[in-house]
Amino acid sequence: MSASITRRAALLGGVSLAGGLAAPVIAQNAPIRLGGLTTLEGPFATGGQDSFRCVQMELERINNTVGGRRIEFIRESSNAQADVALARARKLIEQDNVDIILGPLSGAEGIALRDYSRTLTGKTIVNGSSGASDTTLRNPSPNFFRFSTDGTQWMAGLGNHVYRNLGIREVAISAGDYAFPYAQVFGFNLEFCRAGGRVQHYWAPLGTTDFSAQIAQINRSNAGAVVVVHGGTDGLAFMTQYAQAGGNKPLIGGSIMADQTMLSARGPHRRVMVGMLSGGPIADVIDDQNWREFVERYRRRWANEGGFQSPSIHGVNYTTNLYGILAGLRAVDGDLSGNQAAFQRALAAAQVTAPTGAAVRLDHNRQAISDIFLNRIEERDGRAQVVAFDRTPQVNQTLGTPEAQFLALGAPSRDNPGCVPAAT
Repeated sequence: MSASITRRAALLGGVSLAGGLAAPVIAQNAPIRLGGLTTLEGPFATGGQDSFRCVQMELERINNTVGGRRIEFIRESSNAQADVALARARKLIEQDNVDIILGPLSGAEGIALRDYSRTLTGKTIVNGSSGASDTTLRNPSPNFFRFSTDGTQWMAGLGNHVYRNLGIREVAISAGDYAFPYAQVFGFNLEFCRAGGRVQHYWAPLGTTDFSAQIAQINRSNAGAVVVVHGGTDGLAFMTQYAQAGGNKPLIGGSIMADQTMLSARGPHRRVMVGMLSGGPIADVIDDQNWREFVERYRRRWANEGGFQSPSIHGVNYTTNLYGILAGLRAVDGDLSGNQAAFQRALAAAQVTAPTGAAVRLDHNRQAISDIFLNRIEERDGRAQVVAFDRTPQVNQTLGTPEAQFLALGAPSRDNPGCVPAAT
């Protein structure tokens, strides 16, 4: 799959996957129709392509069969906009008649699909890589499941590390003005501000291409570091312009900044990214045999078809959620009768191992509890790689705070970025 894949080519690829792989013919059971929804258009298209690479690879590994039934994988594309994701999800359900949707990728899309899932009977939506916290934390839907951790969880340990270990007392945060960055900023600020840190926020709409005014202000500020919470083409634009403007403050990255979708792109941004710290559910280098085997399998499968040196964060999150789906299907022997009630109970009880080797289980809101890594970008083997140097085990959605107390802080937003000082 080339990096310049079109939506039409991607969707045609989905048809060939469903119809082209050898699989047992099970006359007594119709195939399970799994709809894949990711962003093959817009700012996160590169990550979306990798999501489908990883899903395809793992379905091929099990010969597209689970619980004695064949899986047909029907692909659809969004562009990171909630209304488009909703329209494509409706198409998968109403026209393609899928049983389960795996997706979406971006934060606002996830909230839209959560709300849509409430209107469905006998269908299930399992998250792809969408990381907005409110998708499951507030007003969760009984048939929306997320085996990947959310954007707030991904920052666990990072704010404390910056304040206590690096001795940085003030940061400037440049972040996207939408649901997922709100969650990331909230998670970082909860720790950093409670420790005593001060924060200045700079917000930018999704799709921003000119960050020059922001960067000029940040470079003149007293901030001891810059926290960058963008992704896709927005992240690339910010980092390129920061390098060109001579930015030299230490960098702290949001989770999708420290990823091969950024590091594989050529340009001056790579020079300033070496040494950048981040938190998240993956790294290129993790001391775990499960991860080493997954990465090797990925490289063998995609080395000549547009793959990265290591799987992207989106690819790994889609895979983790796919593992949840497969565990649920195995538990019920592929039986989706009874409006999928038994399957959904099996999903809620499923415990899986993520490609990183981290154990994953769901809480009462059907949200993942799992490990989060602290990472540093280093030059290894002649290229920039994200290296895990520490981890926080079994992080829940409220970062260890009692749920009622966490909910009382309010939903993450640009006006509620989580910078709450410690109680005195």
